[in-house]
Amino acid sequence: MIVVPPRRAAVLTAALALAVSGCGQADVRTPPPMSAVPAVPAATTSPAIAFADAKTVRANELGDVPFLMYHRIVAEPGSVYDRSPAQFRAELERLAAEDYVPVTAKEAATGRMDIPAGKHPVVLTFDDGDPSQFGLDAAGKPIAGTAVDLLLQVGVQHPGFRPVASFYVNANPFGGQGGSEPLEWLRANGFEVGNHTYSHANLAEAGDDLVQREIADGDQAIVRALPGYRVSSLALPFGAAPSNPDLARTGASSGISYEYDCVLLVGAGPSPSPYSAAFDPLNVPRIRSQDATGEDARYGSTTWLDELAAHPDRRYTSDGVPDRISYPLSTSVVLAEEFEGRAFGY
Repeated sequence: MIVVPPRRAAVLTAALALAVSGCGQADVRTPPPMSAVPAVPAATTSPAIAFADAKTVRANELGDVPFLMYHRIVAEPGSVYDRSPAQFRAELERLAAEDYVPVTAKEAATGRMDIPAGKHPVVLTFDDGDPSQFGLDAAGKPIAGTAVDLLLQVGVQHPGFRPVASFYVNANPFGGQGGSEPLEWLRANGFEVGNHTYSHANLAEAGDDLVQREIADGDQAIVRALPGYRVSSLALPFGAAPSNPDLARTGASSGISYEYDCVLLVGAGPSPSPYSAAFDPLNVPRIRSQDATGEDARYGSTTWLDELAAHPDRRYTSDGVPDRISYPLSTSVVLAEEFEGRAFGY
């Protein structure tokens, strides 16, 4: 049970009073797009209505968020990191059926997750910029059978399943085919392009200067392809952090500086909510896409999705209001202090 600060207790008292008197009225409006959510949000719904709605959908925005990790999508998987198109599609279908909505790593890490009430965010991440993930055909459309093509297909079949993901690339992503056009397409269609270092370096074995050069050069390669784009996140190659972990998030080399909202690990479980005091933007865990059998299957996506399905109150469930953080007061998760002004416990 968390301790409710006096300021938040006053809000809850007012909410209950309004609920009894029936004087609260909802401000009915269309939620703003993710990019329009203000840095310092204001209330959009009266406390009485908010109290009823959050409880009805069992909102828990202090719950866990799965970041799923993919590499190659190939017909004949050759390692535990590969998935076949059928396996990949089946996992997407499962996520859609279980009311998950994809968001980007940046959106999740910064808490800018504008998804419908009762839905759960999931972050789809792809490492290495492999051609099996994405490419453009002669007509400028995603190549058939690639991860992006399959994701778009599932999005059409399940309109509430937002087809976005975060791609972590090195130099010459997706085989270098098409120059900057693949990255331009991803940006134009709501996908995130993140850094995976310039040469897929093991940062745990690099000195501070090389760490910063690898990250800065990778960042700059993306910006050259996407002028004006801010790279917001880094996925550590091999999940290996530098000896000075702060350099994974911010640093500079040869006049090129970088600063990220989050740094992704290889990981083995879901991430704490970005509103939780336990959330560490320098160490965001990911779950490898994997069936319930095979090497380290207990850390794979099937095992963890089963776990979250069996314990639904553990996962992040949206209240449908982008500028409010709703959660049951019975939770043991501690809200980070900086979000107290947006908190709504019930």
